[in-house]
Amino acid sequence: MSGVVGPRSLYDADHEYLRETVRAFVAKHAEPNAERWRAEGKVDRWLFTEAASAGLLGFNIPEEYGGGGTTDFRFNAVIGEELARHPVSDGMACVGLSSDIVIPYFTDLTDDEQKARWLPGIAAGELVVAVAMTEPGTGSDLSGITTSAVREGDEYVVNGSKVFISNGQNADLVATAVRTGPHPHHGISLLVIEADRPGFSRGRNLEKVGLHAQDTSELFFSDVRVPVANLLGEEGTGFAGLMRNLPQERIAIAANAVASAEGVLERTLAYVKERTAFGKPIGKFQNTRFELAEMVTGVRVSRGYVDGLLERHTRGELSAADAAAAKFWCTEQYVDVVQRCVQLHGGYGYMLEYRIAHDYLDSRISTIYGGTTEIMKEIVGRDLGL
Repeated sequence: MSGVVGPRSLYDADHEYLRETVRAFVAKHAEPNAERWRAEGKVDRWLFTEAASAGLLGFNIPEEYGGGGTTDFRFNAVIGEELARHPVSDGMACVGLSSDIVIPYFTDLTDDEQKARWLPGIAAGELVVAVAMTEPGTGSDLSGITTSAVREGDEYVVNGSKVFISNGQNADLVATAVRTGPHPHHGISLLVIEADRPGFSRGRNLEKVGLHAQDTSELFFSDVRVPVANLLGEEGTGFAGLMRNLPQERIAIAANAVASAEGVLERTLAYVKERTAFGKPIGKFQNTRFELAEMVTGVRVSRGYVDGLLERHTRGELSAADAAAAKFWCTEQYVDVVQRCVQLHGGYGYMLEYRIAHDYLDSRISTIYGGTTEIMKEIVGRDLGL
């Protein structure tokens, strides 16, 4: 068996055709703009409409609203893998984020009127979406949010702030976790807030260690009046709505982490075959061979594990504990692989002109967003009856 990625049985011909479409899209739209997007801290809005035109956005949106009309998450997984594996993919992360994490709130928790109002624009890439949970004082503990929504007649008046919001700079619709009652869980609701409402404002596009082309923002709400018709589900069901989508978010992060590690290993394998020291390619040294043998084998094992979970998710059988286990295992492995591959690059691994340096910066957040490794282990531990 040669190469990094071993044989797989998860996908069929339609999925592989989509894979080629993604590669062509990245080559046409991401590669020419990657450096500029990193410098500017966000992608151009046209990326969403172009992705929609190429059929890469909103696979699970029903066809009647302009989407792909399929619940087969393997299509999402193919897109996520290719974007994660590609060396200039950090700016494209917003597309996968929208489809895998945010759009399900608009397809699964909306009523017919809301679907008709929002989904066509989302499917066309004309309405950019974000989900706002985290606050300056609350991260993993969602029960501690304080952003308030007080009902006045047919409106809610929203006050508070959110932080670390992906797509925050471009978003038109923000599915926002708000407090509508005192109960830690049953007092949380989900309210879609349009970015053009008076009192809504965007703060800084936050400067991050990595993922420089992916905008991450502060959002502020000052007496923002939002129609009750923008409520997702019933009042007080927001916490359940947030928990409902977390297994998909976490298996997507896990699958992307494996693909990212594969991309790092493919590029490192090419490097050690070309770079010479002491008269021969550094890949000929036993330490290099052993390091790569160990890493490639580990990533192949994780790929098999995650492919099995993706298959189960497609059948609606993925548990929260399984998703949490995959999330912490694959992201920690990704960070480890990147760190070891930087070492194999020597001094060049610390130079930003080499992709491995960007991999080093980009990888670290994967063990934090979507639920920290520590929280994931807690979920798995509790599932064991401990």
